[in-house]
Amino acid sequence: MRQQIAAANWKMNLTYQQGEQLLDVLLKEAIALKDHQRAVFAVPFPYLIMAAQKLDGKKGYAVSAQNCSDKKSGAYTGEVAAEMLKSINIPYCVLGHSERREYFGEDNLTLAQKVLLCLENNITPIFCCGEPLHIREANAQQEFVATQLKESLFGLADDAIRKIVVAYEPIWAIGTGRTASAAQAQEMHKHIREFLTAKYGAATANEIPILYGGSVKGANASELFGCSDVDGGLVGGASLNASEFASIIRSLK
Repeated sequence: MRQQIAAANWKMNLTYQQGEQLLDVLLKEAIALKDHQRAVFAVPFPYLIMAAQKLDGKKGYAVSAQNCSDKKSGAYTGEVAAEMLKSINIPYCVLGHSERREYFGEDNLTLAQKVLLCLENNITPIFCCGEPLHIREANAQQEFVATQLKESLFGLADDAIRKIVVAYEPIWAIGTGRTASAAQAQEMHKHIREFLTAKYGAATANEIPILYGGSVKGANASELFGCSDVDGGLVGGASLNASEFASIIRSLK
């Protein structure tokens, strides 16, 4: 079975002390993850080492950065390089979240550079893609997402693309309370896998986890994750509540 992943994206929330408490409470749930399951916590940069220490030795649990620079190093005040993340043993990095695209102007070619730098440093990119509402209303979402994948990922060799986690997030469902139906999620995830298959072949495409993001909650996680091409979720607001996120983790296939 493909890896099934519940990824928490804390975004710019919680103080250091609140983050510690959240992880402590969640770990007390003592969820035993199976070999193919992962719980990943994308925390703010100042909390990475703390989170890594708390999760150390916990089978299937890992920490992620929320972003990295598209530059290797240099005079880029305020930026964080993939090499820096590697130096503190961070195994995952979220790239291309719609908020980074919309608020900070990150485009597909910039994200292609970030993907390469993460892979060069043995960091698994959680690559986000997804369409805004006006694209969905025009029924152009498949072409829109295909372009994101093609321009950011399709320069990768077969062995490299196998190291990617894709997260499909319909932008109109992020933080709005609106959730794509399970049928809508499965339809887009199936399209993404077919698009990957056309480029890399079925054997490779069938190994790549594709997560759903967009108002995932404990109440809808089982239905969403039950879809054949949905391999877990990238979770925002609900990941800030320990019991809610524990419920989501337990919903993994």
